[in-house]
Amino acid sequence: MLKDLVTKCRTYRRFYEEESISLEDLRDLVDLARLAPSSANSQALKFRLCNTPEENAKVFNTLSWAGALPEWKGPEEGERPSAYIIILCDLSLGKNKFHDDGITAQTMMLGAVEKGYGGCILASVQREKLARALGIDISRYSLDLVLALGKPKEEVVLVPMKEDGNVRYYRDENQVHYVPKRELDDIII
Repeated sequence: MLKDLVTKCRTYRRFYEEESISLEDLRDLVDLARLAPSSANSQALKFRLCNTPEENAKVFNTLSWAGALPEWKGPEEGERPSAYIIILCDLSLGKNKFHDDGITAQTMMLGAVEKGYGGCILASVQREKLARALGIDISRYSLDLVLALGKPKEEVVLVPMKEDGNVRYYRDENQVHYVPKRELDDIII
């Protein structure tokens, strides 16, 4: 059921790094993105796939992981993503395709969950550093988002938002990750 898939499609930040994701699986996820809606049907988004330890290290070193957990600097070795998909916009086909980025990222994340993976959509990226590390021409492409993917190593639990209205995610002493959610009646006006 779609609701089950959406509920399982959480942000994961710790993975079984040794469990690789094949290039074929990454291409399948991009194929889902290819089929997703695109504003003005521009189809301006392009994708850079990374699934080798060498390229993964280059990507990892450009990412910031959890704004609500400032003391946490990201996953430790052994818990890092085993693959990345960098979402780029081909500037000759369009620019500022942020709606497309969101639709595409979520479509690929749902596909990843269906395949037994999890991930994190990252916008906090040192873009110029990443472009240099991967040889991406930033005069031709904007680096919009990075999808970090892997087999999840953590438990993410949805909980009702507390009465104080705080929506910040948090972890307990066992590293269970909690995500407060508003109630349905609170978001329908």
